[in-house]
Amino acid sequence: MPRKVPSEGESRLALVRRARRINRILAETYPDAHCELDFGSPLELLVATILSAQCTDKRVNVVTPVLFAKYRTAGDYAAADREELEEIIKTTGFYRAKANSIIGMAQTLCERHGGEVPGRLADLVDLPGVGRKTANVVLGNAFGVPGITVDTHFQRLARRFGWTAETDPVKIEHEIGGLVPKSEWTMLSHRLIWHGRRICHARRPACGACPVATLCPSYGTGPTDPAEAAKLVKPGPFS
Repeated sequence: MPRKVPSEGESRLALVRRARRINRILAETYPDAHCELDFGSPLELLVATILSAQCTDKRVNVVTPVLFAKYRTAGDYAAADREELEEIIKTTGFYRAKANSIIGMAQTLCERHGGEVPGRLADLVDLPGVGRKTANVVLGNAFGVPGITVDTHFQRLARRFGWTAETDPVKIEHEIGGLVPKSEWTMLSHRLIWHGRRICHARRPACGACPVATLCPSYGTGPTDPAEAAKLVKPGPFS
């Protein structure tokens, strides 16, 4: 494969063009990219996202049908029996801390927002257990408000693509936000997460099967032989 990777002296304009080209290719590669957490309301997505910390979306989606059937409103969560809630969410890991976050979040929703999930970043991050990543997931997928979700996949790919050298999620969010149009932020997040789960793995990325290989300065981190790389591709779905 001919190499056409950016040089160390890449200009800002070249960086923006390359980032947007990668985004377009990933859009073509993953036309169905979406949030892989199952939800039917902003509250359900907020709870599911809290549960997804240090846990796979697949595992969360096994737990939430029972959870959502039992707790339908913020008031239900706020008044939940802690032991019962912990038992339902136990398999997602860190269940005591997550129960604390969910109950505290729900109580704050009832006290300050009439039991409704707010659609503003400032209000969401003020809820117990809700950081910028969780808030942006909810804003982008439940309210249609553009947001960048900097999870572990997004961080890894953003650095591999040479889009940022930062390690702080907030700084990464702001840097990447300046490379693509705001209207693309939510979908870019989905595309990078999907690509990270399917091809650009943490340990052995499938470089030889990557659709953006010619635009990636980290090409060669994983196997470049197409046949070998193809064996590493995980087709999903991961929901």
